[in-house]
Amino acid sequence: MRMRWPEQYSYLAGSLTRRNELLFPIWHSPALTKRTHAVERLPDQLQDHLRLVFVGTAAGQRSADVGHYYAHPGNRFWRTIHEIGITPRRYEPHEFPGLLQLGIGFTDMCKVGAGMDHEALNFPIDVPAFREKMRRYRPKTIAFTSKKAASLFYGRPTKALALGRQLPQDDFPAVFVLASPSGAATRYWSVQPWLELADAIGAQG
Repeated sequence: MRMRWPEQYSYLAGSLTRRNELLFPIWHSPALTKRTHAVERLPDQLQDHLRLVFVGTAAGQRSADVGHYYAHPGNRFWRTIHEIGITPRRYEPHEFPGLLQLGIGFTDMCKVGAGMDHEALNFPIDVPAFREKMRRYRPKTIAFTSKKAASLFYGRPTKALALGRQLPQDDFPAVFVLASPSGAATRYWSVQPWLELADAIGAQG
């Protein structure tokens, strides 16, 4: 059953016009935001000045259950980042903390929801807090691992977003939007934006 949020919460609708488009609640209350930290489904894997941070929509149910990013066996994430040269070998999901040594971190737009998008996005998303987090840690590049994750950030429908490098923003890392590696999104899969990301990361030296 869809949760109803009090009127003091604002909603990110962007330019969505269809009545049946999902509205994403943004939690502005500092007290409530602090409280959600105790129930994050998957902890951030971040430190200062990383070369790359992957940003998902929310933890999948498998990832939330085991505590590892991109943990579902059908997810292409770990295979892809090895095949395109971002990692020197194929890592397993439980090894995700070791990617900090490669300058790679992880987070999600929705930290307290889990499951498929229609399930996870019943929970609040704090876009201003995400922006502040990226400005605080200052990675060189962030990569949204789906158009859905990027749409939450930009406040635009997925159809309005292009894959690949996005226009630069002042005082913010370079941004890429990637095709989702989830097995559930197979028909939309394209490795091309991932290759573009790998080339950009390689050019950083």
